[in-house]
Amino acid sequence: MRNFTTTLKNHYDTHPDRTSLVVQLAGKEDQSISYRDLLRGSAGWASLYREHNIQPGEVVILIMQHSVELVYAYWGAVLHGAIPSILPYLTEKLSPERYREDLASLVDISQPAAIVTFPEFEAEVRSALHKGDSVRAVILTGQDIPVDPDFSTLGGMQRQPEEIVLLQHSSGTTGLQKGIALSHKSVFNQLDTYSARLKVNPEDDVIVSWLPLYHDMGLIACYLMPILYGIKLVIMSPFDWVRAPYRLLQSVTRYRGTLSWLPNFAYVFCAEKIRDRDLEGVDLSSWRAVTNCSEPVRILAHEKFAERFAAFGLKKDALVTSYAMAENTFAVTQSGVGVPVTVDLVDREAVQTEWEARPASDGRDALRMLSSGRPISNTQVRIFDKNGKPMPERKIGEVGIQSDCMLTGFYHRDDLTKKAFIDGWYLTGDYGYVADGELYVTGRKKDLIIVGGKNIYPADLEHLAMEVKGVHPGRVVAFGVFNEESGTEEVVIVSEVDVDDPAEKEAIANEIRRVVTRGSAVALRHVYLVPAKWIIKTSSGKTARPANREKYLKEMASK
Repeated sequence: MRNFTTTLKNHYDTHPDRTSLVVQLAGKEDQSISYRDLLRGSAGWASLYREHNIQPGEVVILIMQHSVELVYAYWGAVLHGAIPSILPYLTEKLSPERYREDLASLVDISQPAAIVTFPEFEAEVRSALHKGDSVRAVILTGQDIPVDPDFSTLGGMQRQPEEIVLLQHSSGTTGLQKGIALSHKSVFNQLDTYSARLKVNPEDDVIVSWLPLYHDMGLIACYLMPILYGIKLVIMSPFDWVRAPYRLLQSVTRYRGTLSWLPNFAYVFCAEKIRDRDLEGVDLSSWRAVTNCSEPVRILAHEKFAERFAAFGLKKDALVTSYAMAENTFAVTQSGVGVPVTVDLVDREAVQTEWEARPASDGRDALRMLSSGRPISNTQVRIFDKNGKPMPERKIGEVGIQSDCMLTGFYHRDDLTKKAFIDGWYLTGDYGYVADGELYVTGRKKDLIIVGGKNIYPADLEHLAMEVKGVHPGRVVAFGVFNEESGTEEVVIVSEVDVDDPAEKEAIANEIRRVVTRGSAVALRHVYLVPAKWIIKTSSGKTARPANREKYLKEMASK
């Protein structure tokens, strides 16, 4: 029987001394963990769960910092047969009030038997608990309890392929809203297919990642796949990366990394923030696939990244793309490894007014759309109109998916599960189109701004604004505010900048207006410049547009 625990047992039995992962912490020596170390540390946590009377099939929530202990606590839950779910802890980028409300709501919905957290966060966790909650234990970290695994006593050995193995949580304002329940079988169906598309070779490949484990890209592609499939993993803290993004490139160099995943903003962030002095000795020639995923993919981001790091051995064809959904475990599509990603030139006016990605003709304003690749072999993609009818190629509508690696359901939310499907197709909430069998994602359905009858995707405007000098990469948000006098929405762009001088700020604001007006169908008027850390992000690092719109309106009302 193939499940997570039997797979780990096979690694432990056949190559216990093989390196499973290398954990990096700023200011400390890298810690290499063999499969023997992994199973011993995890078995200790399985014993701890048993002592706290946690039963197989019950949910264990992990709110922990990047650490070896997080690794052991997660796989310990798997060995015990419990259902682990990693959540973000409260940081400065999250709204404290919203975080607490969502954590209390999640506890109420998912009914966890235990919450594991670090001592400094215990009070925060307990404040979210109420009388009658299912939580029987708040387990604190700091307990180093490795033991030799006795597989005959581990509940994880008996878990069936169709049973739930983990919960992922989709990104809302803090990422705590919907628990996506995945079975052993769904995860393996995804990873078997996805690793084949990537041409993964456990003997040669090394995955290097800074991605948080409470997000599907980090959890599935950069944690479960390498550990379950015997691929060496080098993993660092996302907070260490954002403070010093060159650490990723140095780790790729040191460990001859071959595979990494990045959200689109990280390409621009690395290209603009990493200085030459931090690139001494860097060699990126081993990177064979750096997959752009999690946000709408942009060709400008690829071009900036490729140009910045070409001199350090980066191959342009190593920059590939993917479209992923936690509800599909992870990947829906992936562009080809080792070949250029397809760029589609489409008529801007047709996209914005006719919902059609018509090839651009000479003399017409064109958009360069970067393909997210073709569906992986066990997944189908279809585009639907607003009435749920399938649409032909190049017509823009909502992306629907169907596969054998879909979620079992939204945990304890049958109502949401039923609403998400139409005739067996999961509706993603993303708009896009298909051309020559490849998927192009245009934006989120809920974020669409309609200005004078034209459909405007805020991400397009944000990326234009980020081209302006003085604007922080990834720290721009665009949204619509309805104007009663004009009877339509007006676009507002909020951007973080470092400058305080009024004249400098006015110059940046004017340049944003000029660049966005020139590069889009929007005559931009409203630009609001704010200091660093103003913009609210989701736990997965995405811009929380509704929350930022609300914050902007409150500030305008108070002026």
